[in-house]
Amino acid sequence: MESNSTSEFSSEPTQPTPPVAESFTAARTDFSRLTTAVAAIRQEMGKVIVGQHDLLEMLLTAILADGHVLLEGVPGVAKTLTAKLLARTLDVPFSRLQFTPDLMPSDVLGTSVFRPNTADFEFRPGPIFASVVLIDEINRAPAKTQSALFEVMEERHITQDGTTYPMQEPFVVLATQNPVEQEGTYRLPEAQLDRFLFKLNVGYPTLEDEIAILQGHHAGFGGTPLEVVQQVLSAEDIAALRRQVRQQRVEPKLLEYIARLVGQTRAHKGLYLGASPRASLALLNGAKALAALRGRDFVTPDDVQFLAPAVLRHRILLTPEREMEGLTADEIVKQIVQQIEVPR
Repeated sequence: MESNSTSEFSSEPTQPTPPVAESFTAARTDFSRLTTAVAAIRQEMGKVIVGQHDLLEMLLTAILADGHVLLEGVPGVAKTLTAKLLARTLDVPFSRLQFTPDLMPSDVLGTSVFRPNTADFEFRPGPIFASVVLIDEINRAPAKTQSALFEVMEERHITQDGTTYPMQEPFVVLATQNPVEQEGTYRLPEAQLDRFLFKLNVGYPTLEDEIAILQGHHAGFGGTPLEVVQQVLSAEDIAALRRQVRQQRVEPKLLEYIARLVGQTRAHKGLYLGASPRASLALLNGAKALAALRGRDFVTPDDVQFLAPAVLRHRILLTPEREMEGLTADEIVKQIVQQIEVPR
């Protein structure tokens, strides 16, 4: 059994949020189906893994928001295992790709094969043609292979020999990378990083979780097969839940709040590169999905503040002076959240 607890998810909002108006206290949309499904997914994943509750919430948020996720953490903190377990709870096609320095774009997207009997070319889809695609160590492939993901991650289709091949819904890329190992790795292009809805930092487990891991292994439960995890949601279920999420209510002042937060990244003196409008859309869609997961049919500033680090940390670049001072992207995001007035 493996585990992890990520401290970034448990932090409190940096500013107190005004109380929600009384008319919003009761959800008008029935999210009981979603609540039941999330409880079932947690139960199924709990058969194999210890903890990871906050990370699971963020992954489910990304799936409901129709976004991709980049998981970054040192080896052995269950990044790949968590992604595989989550995929097993979904009744959709799944594929796993191990990125290597010699991987070619055709190894990912597919290739055209000549058929002598018909004197024609036939396209054979690659492993990217799945609903949940797990890319392990994504930063080990060179830029040529990374660029092959640009079209499919953003537009949900690929173009091969003048023909467009759409992805089936849902389509989610879960990618992992190791931040400490530099040999044989390539830095992801900014254009590709921007296509990830969230970048989640996966840290070490808490003492309690690690003790639970050891107790489980000592009792003989360490080799629990992944096959014990049962499917919970189908592609049709996910599509229906996404339709509910898109109907979430967002006050005009909250839209302005999101725009001001993202806009401040472009004016901050400590940043060389600010976030694009795609970050604003990511904050909006992510906040809608998070509110639904928490049983509300409206978005609050707390939702936006909670997601801001995961949405912005991979979309901004610090100036060399700030990097030399030891500042991090998360600290800059925290400063920006503190600077922008919370809507009332």
